[in-house]
Amino acid sequence: MSEFDTELNCEGLNCPLPVLKTKKKMDGMLSGEILKMTSTDPGSVNDVTFWAKLNGQFLMSQAEDGGVYTFFIQKK
Repeated sequence: MSEFDTELNCEGLNCPLPVLKTKKKMDGMLSGEILKMTSTDPGSVNDVTFWAKLNGQFLMSQAEDGGVYTFFIQKK
């Protein structure tokens, strides 16, 4: 996945900062826009998945490569 509107680097941050920064960034985005967020916190996989489901955001994909977790989330 390479098409996105905004990028957020949360690498080096620990729970709950990646999900909090993701929420803040998405609050300023328009409906339908896509956020690419990267994190090195393994806990962010569960946190972002739960947060997206709870808030009706669409988690398009998530992947891990070399300890970096990448999420593509579409704003509802």
